[in-house]
Amino acid sequence: MAIQDKAALERTGADFSVEKMLAIRAKAQEAVKRIAAQVKPGMLEEDANKMVVDTLREMGAAKAFHKPYIRFGSNTTKTFGADSEPGVRLGADDIFFIDIAPVWDGYEGDAGDSFVTGGNPELKRCAGDARKIFEAVAKKWKDEKATGVELYDFAQKLALDLGWELNLELGGHRLGDYSSAEHYEGPLSEIAFHPSPNLWMVEIHIRDAKNGFGAFYEDLLI
Repeated sequence: MAIQDKAALERTGADFSVEKMLAIRAKAQEAVKRIAAQVKPGMLEEDANKMVVDTLREMGAAKAFHKPYIRFGSNTTKTFGADSEPGVRLGADDIFFIDIAPVWDGYEGDAGDSFVTGGNPELKRCAGDARKIFEAVAKKWKDEKATGVELYDFAQKLALDLGWELNLELGGHRLGDYSSAEHYEGPLSEIAFHPSPNLWMVEIHIRDAKNGFGAFYEDLLI
């Protein structure tokens, strides 16, 4: 069901600062880079998840609006909230993704990206296509003033054209001063208006179900 109430869904606190929001976005993206730099082939996914928590704590994130995820190999097909299969080690020619949601200074940081450990061309294409789809969606949002519904219809078609399944259970969400979920907990993919800048995350999770791998990328519409 498409949702129309733009004013209600895009509420922020009285002191909301776009500049602060963008600074927190940059900090979250830096956290993903720091985490990825510590991931090595042979690492257990369970150990990597502990490292993610430790890294965010070291960066001053006292809380998060969802638990952090790092998924290795076959677990990259799992949707948000699903438990990973235990005991998965990262291979020397493998794929993994990171999805974090730290809160700093009362603002929601959110970042996600995919990485490849070897030279497998399909794994590289998958990781690259997740970002490519995001960039195409962001361009459509900016150029065409598209609605949330239109953005995800477009993303689904583009994913299929590239040979991937788009996981529509991850349909984007509100972001902002904590907690933006007080204003809207549903997906961006169901809103029937043009989303304003600096308030909405586009999530792209693509999968090759047959071969058991996927990739994830997310960023703010700015």
